[in-house]
Formats: sequence, structure tokens, C-alpha cells
Amino acid sequence: MKNFGLALAVALLSSSAALAEVSVQSCSRTVEFDGVPQRAVSNDSNLTEMMLALGLQDNMVGYTGVSGWKTLDAELTDKVAVLPELSPKYPSKEVLIGADADFYFAGWNYGMKVGGEVTPETLEPFGIKVYELTESCIHLGEKPKVSMDDMYNDLLNLGRIFGVEAQAKALVQSYRDELTQFKAGLKTSDTPLRVFVYDSGEDSPFTAGRYAMPTAMIEAAGGTNVLDTLEKSWARVNWEAVVEANPEMIVIVNYGEVTAEQKREFMLNNPAFAELDAVKNDRFVTLEYAEATPGPRNIKAIKKLAAAFWGN
Repeated sequence: MKNFGLALAVALLSSSAALAEVSVQSCSRTVEFDGVPQRAVSNDSNLTEMMLALGLQDNMVGYTGVSGWKTLDAELTDKVAVLPELSPKYPSKEVLIGADADFYFAGWNYGMKVGGEVTPETLEPFGIKVYELTESCIHLGEKPKVSMDDMYNDLLNLGRIFGVEAQAKALVQSYRDELTQFKAGLKTSDTPLRVFVYDSGEDSPFTAGRYAMPTAMIEAAGGTNVLDTLEKSWARVNWEAVVEANPEMIVIVNYGEVTAEQKREFMLNNPAFAELDAVKNDRFVTLEYAEATPGPRNIKAIKKLAAAFWGN
């Protein structure tokens, strides 16, 4: 009987270990999971691609916030064919509850707004756990300047949450190795190229600041964001700041009603920008929305930037 009791105790301990809570840091919160989410929802194209890159489609009931912003491209269309879009833009609380969701992967201004209807606090009473996109944490308080680690961190945390930690670690390591190898062979100049990110807007441009992913990608490609001193992630500025910075290259983010070509034509044909080095030399490069925001396409996007910056 003593041996039986010992065996039972070991079995119970093993079972408890299997069910032990997983804790991850999400912005300023520690989020605990006592099981793998089975009915997850992701918001936005880049966050959805992170989930799919880890093979989590069987743990998802759908996604939100893609078609309404016109961020769906051919590459993403194929990937999300197995899932329904529950809301074309930000989901309401009722949409998530109606889907019987148990997990929501979103970010601040990526499916949630500070003080809005859908937040970790408003979803908690309904049993919906929230993990926040690392890049977006700047909306809640201080964080380090953006780096590729922001994206890696999200993949690693998703791996822990969904019990695919080994896959997540392997994927992140492959990204690290690919980028290290690429940068080792990248030929640049002694002075980083001055780059402006043009997301949208004609009266005032919406652009990437110090905490937005393009800043990290531009630096990895041998450039510098001319608005690196902007203590924001994605934000509006005035055109005077852009003119004063005189970028040598303009990165256009392609999504929405206004096409990348229309954005380029706007800058080329506006007399106010005629003396910008980038405009005089017609130096523009386009990134798709899912390339410019944190996600699996970032390394490929760095290579695209470098090719436009340096021709290699």
C-alpha cells in the first residue's frame, strides 16, 4: 500500500505540474493562464499572422480588424481562409462575447483604445484573457525604444500561452539568425540614410516615431528614422518637421483607400516638398501594412528596405 500511495502522489504531482499556471508579462500586467486558450481571437493582420505563424488556427474562432482597414493582401488572404472575420474593424465587447472567446490578442490602437469599451479590464468578467502587443505598450507608459525584440517577445509569449514554446523559440531563432546573416553582408555607407515613414494623411502626415516598428527595421537596414526623436509610436506630425529633416528616402505604408502610388504622387507633385532630397531623386519604397507593423514579415521587409536604400 505504501508503494501505491507513493505512486499516486507522484501521479498527482505530475498532473498538477501539467496544469500549472503559465504567467506572461503583457505591458504592465502579469497575465496567468491555467490552460491553453481554445477560442482565441486576434485583431489586425499582423497579429493574426503571428498566431498563424505558430500554427494556432485550431485554437482560434476568428479574427477582427482587417477588411475594414483594407489591410488584407494576397498573402494574408490565403492564410486566413480557414477563419471567419468577426468584425471588419475593432470588435465590440458583444462580438467577442458572442464568439465565446477565451483569449484576445490585440494592442493599444490595434483593436483596443485606452479608456475604450474593449480593454483587459472590461473583458476579464467574461473570462476573456488579453495579451497586448508589445510595440503598443508605449500608450500606457514608458518602455524602451522599439527593437526587433518587441516582435520576438510577442511570438515567445504566444508560444508559452498556447503550449508551443519550442516552435516559438525555433521560429524566433530563425529570424535572429537570418537577420544576423543578412546584416553581416549588407553594404552601407558610413552615414545612415535619412528616412521618413509616410503612413497616411495630406493635411498632416501620420508617421512612425521612436517606438514604432519601422524605426527598428530602418535601422537594421542601415538607415535612421528622421523622426526618431518623436516620443510616440504611430502619430501625426506637421509637414514642417518633415521638411526640416529633409529625408533622403521615403517609406510608404500601403493600405487603406489611398494607394501607395497616390501617396507618392502627392509628395512628388506638391511644391512644398520639391526640395526634399527624397523627392528630387524620386526615392520611395513601399511596405505593405503587415510588413510595417510587428509580425512575421518584418525580416523580409528589412531586406526590401535595404535593397531600396543601398541596392543590395
